[in-house]
Amino acid sequence: MFRNQLLQQTKRFASTTAKNTKQANSGWQKWITAGVVVSGFSAATLLYNDSISSKAMTAAEHGLHAPEYNWPHNGPFNSFDHASIRRGYQVYREVCAACHSLDRIAWRNMVDVSHTNEEVKEMSQEFEYDDEPDEQGNPRKRPGKLSDYLPGPYPNEEAARAANQGALPPDLSLIVKARHGGPDYVFSLLTGYPDDPPEGVTLPVGANYNPYFPGGSIAMARVLFDDMVEYEDGTPATTSQMAKDVTTFLHWASEPEMDDRKKMGLKAVIILSSLYLLSVWVKKFKWAGIKTRKFVFNPPSRKP
Repeated sequence: MFRNQLLQQTKRFASTTAKNTKQANSGWQKWITAGVVVSGFSAATLLYNDSISSKAMTAAEHGLHAPEYNWPHNGPFNSFDHASIRRGYQVYREVCAACHSLDRIAWRNMVDVSHTNEEVKEMSQEFEYDDEPDEQGNPRKRPGKLSDYLPGPYPNEEAARAANQGALPPDLSLIVKARHGGPDYVFSLLTGYPDDPPEGVTLPVGANYNPYFPGGSIAMARVLFDDMVEYEDGTPATTSQMAKDVTTFLHWASEPEMDDRKKMGLKAVIILSSLYLLSVWVKKFKWAGIKTRKFVFNPPSRKP
């Protein structure tokens, strides 16, 4: 009798549990179905509502990848074109320095790279730098020295933003290393300004269109035009030539040690290869006799 009661209670408990589970599953299914319906309705609203429909030609969809150019300093055994660096500094000083700084480059870095020691001294002395105050505590100025860094166009960030409608011109010391595409991006950006933006692109007030800039809207207008500077070596100052030269100069500014690094890498490869071959020869010389030796056992002969 006790066994029959226990079986009935077990059946009743199993039936109640199954019913509760079915109700719980049914509840979750209702919530999931409702979520799918709401998501589908929201997606349909976003796709077919004219007020928020996506357009094929929006500035946010622009951002061309810069093509690859065959720069003469890209190879492992190639160095910078130092004549191009010299011309690029001229473009930077006459065009770019009005808005952009080059805080990480000192005058001494340019010695025997693009200019001679005397030329760099003369260029540095054209600028004034803060000196120690006099005996009365009054500030003094002094001509620049080789150890000074290239001066920026603005005294602080607030002055830079005030002069550029709120936009902050970036420092160009590491611009080539800081942008995807490196020199290819900088060159494409400088030469990628069309006369008019394509149809369907709406730009903010004061912005300019450049397809290589992310979003297409850039605060900097086109700055390079043919014959804008006069090169001292007689090179024609076309837009592409000036862009190539200033890009080479900025690449050098981002990696002024690149030529020396390539030389050291070549020396390291030669030395390590020689040491490797020497170690192989020593190993064979030391172990050849040991690995090729032969043990012979001659048992004693029996006497008759």
